[in-house]
Amino acid sequence: MARKWLSIVGIGEDGLQGLSAIARSLIEQAEVIVGGDRHLAMLPPDDRREKITWISPISTSIEEIIRRRGQSICVLASGDPMCYGIGVTLTRHIPVSEMTIIPAPSTFSLASARLGWSLTEVETLSLNARPPSLLQSYIYPGARLLILSEGKDTPAIAAEILTKRGYGGSKITVLERMGGIHERIVEGTAASWSETQIAALNAIAVDCIADAGVAPLPRLPGLPDNAYHHDGQLTKREVRAITLAALAPTPGQLLWDVGAGCGSISIEWLRSHVRCRAVAIEQNSSRLHYIADNANALGTPNLQIITGKAPHALKDLPTPDAIFIGGGVTALGLFDICWQALHPGGRLVANVVTVEGEQTLFQWHEQVGGNLTRIAIQRAEPIGKFLGWRAMAAVTQWVVVKP
Repeated sequence: MARKWLSIVGIGEDGLQGLSAIARSLIEQAEVIVGGDRHLAMLPPDDRREKITWISPISTSIEEIIRRRGQSICVLASGDPMCYGIGVTLTRHIPVSEMTIIPAPSTFSLASARLGWSLTEVETLSLNARPPSLLQSYIYPGARLLILSEGKDTPAIAAEILTKRGYGGSKITVLERMGGIHERIVEGTAASWSETQIAALNAIAVDCIADAGVAPLPRLPGLPDNAYHHDGQLTKREVRAITLAALAPTPGQLLWDVGAGCGSISIEWLRSHVRCRAVAIEQNSSRLHYIADNANALGTPNLQIITGKAPHALKDLPTPDAIFIGGGVTALGLFDICWQALHPGGRLVANVVTVEGEQTLFQWHEQVGGNLTRIAIQRAEPIGKFLGWRAMAAVTQWVVVKP
């Protein structure tokens, strides 16, 4: 078995005295101590061991740790190192077989205990070093959210997002320095939030309450068309739902959205699960702005946006698990590049509305098979004082799984 030379010890606001005997022993036996200024300050003033303080970028500090592989090193962390913590980052670089990880209660566990909320029935997220617009995709009537803050300003930012979204009546509870002698709880509502004297170390609990008449945005594919800003290049709601079902997003998988338009397909792919990833490729400059605006408004700010025309813009992108082609199917060489890029078992879905596009899809179908489907949607619209059916442009969809 690999020697466990690296230990990661979670510490609460009660400091070293709150640690178990095993955790204290790991700290005492270490030759090198790693941590932020706050954690290193918990050590005795006469502690002469080598210290490594986290610096930006954090990869530099991780390289310092790896260079000392074999020495006894202890990393001091906040709460549970494997809950949005440094432990997650370190396990991406160092085998867990070389580590001992001792967690303290996480911020989420402490907050649940204070509020009496079941931790398995709440939504948890971190806004620490992450875009605040991530919050958008977690908001729905009755949701209970536990949020890791970036600092003292995060509660006000969250309150503003909730209010603008139509959830101004939501109850906000800010929990400061949980587990220590300076613990404090501040309560209010999103629309009336005005508290400015907030400790930098805080967590936010939100009980989401929708204003009267506010319609929730579903998590399932097929958001209302008016949820998007666009110039007409929008995969309509019904077709979008069918397309996402064909793409079959799975947590952790990567989508290429080729000819992304306003980004609706990649955005709803990302909304299906927090671990999904997507790249939107678009050449039209005004549509690129639509994609960015829609991604922020709908809680998917991590959507990667690539400027360029396929197939040239597809070079050097990470290997996708699924590809959607919503525009430019007639571009020379596009299918070959997409097909080669896909993982075995990967899915390719293409939608077209033109005869030329259909001809291209038929040629691709002749090469590798798959299924061709014609999607025809009619919506009831006023005709004078009556209602009549207005047909949307029929969409031909090709779906294929790479063997």
